Amino acid sequence: MAHIRHILARRSLPLAVLLPAAAVMAAGPSLASEGGGSAPPTDGTSGSAKPTIVLVHGYWADASGWDRIVESLQAQGYPVVATANPLRSLSGDADHLAARLRSIEGPVVLVGHSYGGAVITNAAAGIPNVESLVYIAGFAPDKGETAFQLAAKYPGSRVTDDPSAPVPTALNAVPLGGDATDVDLYLKPEKFGDVFLSDRLGASRTRVLAATQRPATAASGNEPTQAVAWKTVPSWYLVPTDDRTIGTDNLRFMAERAKATTVEVDAPHAVMETNPDDVTHLILRAAGDSRPSLAKTGTSGRTAILGGTAVLAVAAGTVIAIRARRA
Repeated sequence: MAHIRHILARRSLPLAVLLPAAAVMAAGPSLASEGGGSAPPTDGTSGSAKPTIVLVHGYWADASGWDRIVESLQAQGYPVVATANPLRSLSGDADHLAARLRSIEGPVVLVGHSYGGAVITNAAAGIPNVESLVYIAGFAPDKGETAFQLAAKYPGSRVTDDPSAPVPTALNAVPLGGDATDVDLYLKPEKFGDVFLSDRLGASRTRVLAATQRPATAASGNEPTQAVAWKTVPSWYLVPTDDRTIGTDNLRFMAERAKATTVEVDAPHAVMETNPDDVTHLILRAAGDSRPSLAKTGTSGRTAILGGTAVLAVAAGTVIAIRARRA
């Protein structure tokens, strides 16, 4: 796993309101860098029963963002659930997911993209049939941390270009009728291609995704994590090296702290749109053992080179960790 230089980032509180977005699928080239050991068989089977794969989307997307990954997993015989994430509050969203998980019999591989990573971190704690966590450009907060704090730890996000702005400059805030912070956050259509997709998709597809995005409340990204499943459940992590939503260095930090089995791909935050095969491959690796062991050390492999040590002090960033097993 890449060694990360700790770069302080600085932003105003409202800036914290950026982050996670739609569920992303990864397709395309093979994994650029990876660690944690050798991969299990790609058919994902080590026993007679295959685990159920549960996919959780993040901000500015919905469950349809997983469509190509669902199709690939189902073609290999996996039961798949691409669940709806309400995007209202972290605790409420986690409770909603936990109820769904308790209704599933047998082992579960739980996958979260972006803010969905924070949701699976909270929801899976104490649910014994969740046997692997997979973070796809996702948050993996520790207890007391918020998603917005973590996105502000290092530079790399383009959700705002003015730290003093009351609302991050790439976002529109729609009042919900409560106090000034009770708002829904939308990614501006003209910013969608850059921030969410790193300009990797054609204009037509970008416009469709921008038009169909689902908003999230500001409160959901500012709510502290209460339970941390990655401390007891083996974890896997996909880091896009051109993430302009959360920021690649923030993702690397979280994966390294968690000692997750990690791969890096040349992709944007919405990696499921550009690299669905890479996302699918990592999920299959996480599903390869019925109960993988936790990794005792961090991932090894090619070290990614971090660019620049720019200082951007944003809302206090903290750290996310993920325990991982060796592939």
